[in-house]
Amino acid sequence: MARIFVVEDDTAIRNEVIEVLERQGFEVSYCLTFERAVEDILLARPDLVLLDLTLPGTDGQLICRELRQQSDLPIIVLTSRVTEVDEVMSMTMGADDFIPKPYSARVLVARIQALLRRIQGAGDAGRVIEHNGLSLDLSRSLATSTETGASVELTKNEMRILSLLMSHAGAIVSREAIMRDLWDSDAFVDDNTLTVNINRLRATLERIGVTGYLSTHRGRGYSV
Repeated sequence: MARIFVVEDDTAIRNEVIEVLERQGFEVSYCLTFERAVEDILLARPDLVLLDLTLPGTDGQLICRELRQQSDLPIIVLTSRVTEVDEVMSMTMGADDFIPKPYSARVLVARIQALLRRIQGAGDAGRVIEHNGLSLDLSRSLATSTETGASVELTKNEMRILSLLMSHAGAIVSREAIMRDLWDSDAFVDDNTLTVNINRLRATLERIGVTGYLSTHRGRGYSV
């Protein structure tokens, strides 16, 4: 489960963002004061920071610069300061993306997921995820039963679905989130297409003796 740290002083917006992210299976933390925001972020050890620019007692761009000096955490600026100068300065200070307010919840989640995928992809070489009797080699798209040692190569879609679910092990990942991860959008995608892909993944895992690994939660999504 990816962890997002939100730096936002507007209570209504912060609560709305937290609700949007938690519905997508993210774990969210935040700060209420901002003088020690960088220390709070580093202490929380998030996977990504969502940062407003206009903050009491400080400026988001300064937080961005200081954070970038100490960490390579992905940073997305979410702000009502939408001039070209603000965007350029934010990127110069080390932000990875810039989203203006008012924002679309769907776009926000898609941009977060896309950035996390890019970061994950950069570090996937040689990385292996293990959960509940199954090992997934991300660099070789290879699933292996840790009980029998049997392995099977996954298709691109099987790999992306399984790696997403295993990265969120224990949590329910919505069908919409999986479709966005597969096709970068849940618009214009037949819902049955995902069902077909899930069933193919189940059949592939059964070839190495891994049965019942994916759980269906009717109306909510899937989990491992």
